Amino acid sequence: MSEDDQPRSRWPRPLLFAAGWVFTALGIIGLMLPIMPGTVFLILAAWCFSRSSPRFEAWLLGHPRLGPHVVRWRATGAIARRAKYVACGSMVMSFVLLTQTSAPPIALATTAICLVGAGIYVSTRPEG
Repeated sequence: MSEDDQPRSRWPRPLLFAAGWVFTALGIIGLMLPIMPGTVFLILAAWCFSRSSPRFEAWLLGHPRLGPHVVRWRATGAIARRAKYVACGSMVMSFVLLTQTSAPPIALATTAICLVGAGIYVSTRPEG
C-alpha cells in the first residue's frame, strides 16, 4: 500500500471547526463595528464549517442575521455597497496608520500592493 492509498488524517477537521467558530465570532463583531468587515469572516466560517461540520454550516446559512450575507456571496459573489465602502475605507485607514510607523519602505510597498489588489477585487464584485 502506497502513501497515496492511505486515508487522509482527520486532524484538520477539529482545527477547521474551531476556526469556524473563531471566524463566526469575528464576523459577529464585524457586523457591529463599522471598522471591521464582518461578512468576510462569516464567509470564512461557512467554508470552515462546510469541511468540518455540515450541521453548523446549515445553522450559519439559516441564521436570520448572519446567513443572508453568506448565502448572497455564494449565490452571486455580491458585496453590499456599504460593505464595499467600509472594506475599502478600512484598507485606506490601515495603510495611513502603517505610514505613521517605522515600517521599512519594502513593507509599505508590499502592503500597498496587497491592499490595492484587495480593493480592486472588492470594488469590482457585483452589488447585492
